[in-house]
Amino acid sequence: MNFPAPFTQNQDEYLQRCFISWFNVAEGGKRGGKNVLQTLIFCMMLEVHKNHIHLIGGVSTATARLNILDCDGYGLLNYFEGRYRTGKYQNRDCVYVQTKTGEKIVLVSGGGKDGDEKLVKGNSYGMAYITEANECHPNFIKEVFDRTMASADRKVFHDLNPKAPSNWYYEEILNFHEEKKKANPDYGYNYGHFTIADNMSIRGEKLKEILSTYDKGTVWYKRDILGNRTAAEGLIFKYFADNRRPYVMRQADLFTKNGGLKFQFTMITIGIDFGGNKSRTTYYATGFINGFKKLIVLDEEKLPITEEVDTEQIQDKFVEFFRRVESRYGYIQECFGDNAATTLVNSLKKTVLTNKLITRMNGCDKETILERVRLVDNLLRSGRLIIVEDTCPGLIKSLSELKWDDEKEDEVEDLNIGSINDYWDGFNYSFTHYMKKLTMW
Repeated sequence: MNFPAPFTQNQDEYLQRCFISWFNVAEGGKRGGKNVLQTLIFCMMLEVHKNHIHLIGGVSTATARLNILDCDGYGLLNYFEGRYRTGKYQNRDCVYVQTKTGEKIVLVSGGGKDGDEKLVKGNSYGMAYITEANECHPNFIKEVFDRTMASADRKVFHDLNPKAPSNWYYEEILNFHEEKKKANPDYGYNYGHFTIADNMSIRGEKLKEILSTYDKGTVWYKRDILGNRTAAEGLIFKYFADNRRPYVMRQADLFTKNGGLKFQFTMITIGIDFGGNKSRTTYYATGFINGFKKLIVLDEEKLPITEEVDTEQIQDKFVEFFRRVESRYGYIQECFGDNAATTLVNSLKKTVLTNKLITRMNGCDKETILERVRLVDNLLRSGRLIIVEDTCPGLIKSLSELKWDDEKEDEVEDLNIGSINDYWDGFNYSFTHYMKKLTMW
């Protein structure tokens, strides 16, 4: 059995309060040890709980397994090493656990979609632990509360990373129970706030290394490190707007005096955002260097803003752009179009064949907007993303002016003033398929 690092006083006090509280919430920054702490408490109480059936859940079953069953080697399977078996109960995934008070069943459920609440109906649960609770669907969270009401010792555990203060979870869940506790101190609501400073396994140089990757003025630092509920607002890449020099280069600097390329590209991709409905079609070519370590945005192209989509014009401009990039930089491995426009992607597949272009054409993966923003922010700050300024003026304009939406939580403002959203999307589609590999660096 693996043993976690010692707990801080803050963590220990939270643990002690869990024994006299029915609703226990651990919120805070990333790497704050929330999952390890909550899972250990859940397992300690499972050993002696009188009820037979219990529940763990998350936005998906995979999330619940990763954060609670595994939990970096300190999860439920570690705690009950040699005393568990995985299986099915009423055709649902579960873990059978041998405890000091007999066998217990721990069901595993996903709760991220409307309708997932049906997965937890039909049983009463002694305890329930929901990880990343604010990512789950409200109906699922509320159903889990209802399903624990008949417990012999009711315990509900939630953990979460901070969101904007207006997030539904605060307004519909935490605020309600906080008011109940104010009216009655013995209500049974236990809240703990944790940051990376509570994680005793991260100290010294490792902690300094992690902190050095964040800018203290960003929403990421306020949420991930300080664990604060912070709304994203203003310019997204303000540091880029203030001084773009560290993030750009001239096209001439890509070549030697003899005209050869200074860089050997692992691969080159093209991303395409389709226009129409008063937006423009944009094309971006991005070169990958040293695998997925570094990106250079090489070139861009655009079509005029149109009311209707002109398929033939999109195809012609694609061929022109493709051949220009290929002649300058070499083999283009893949091209990605917005997969929401299946017809246009298929038409470009035919264009590739008709014009004998040596590449693959596919629809791009649709990662969330916040994930894309965060990755680009990380790439820029770490020096892994460079933009050729004399060939990509649209992208430079976009990164300088892109703003958070004032009314929608963690969304990019979609007014598309000066086509900045068209440039942003086209660029995104050139790398979105490889986001996980880029993030691993």
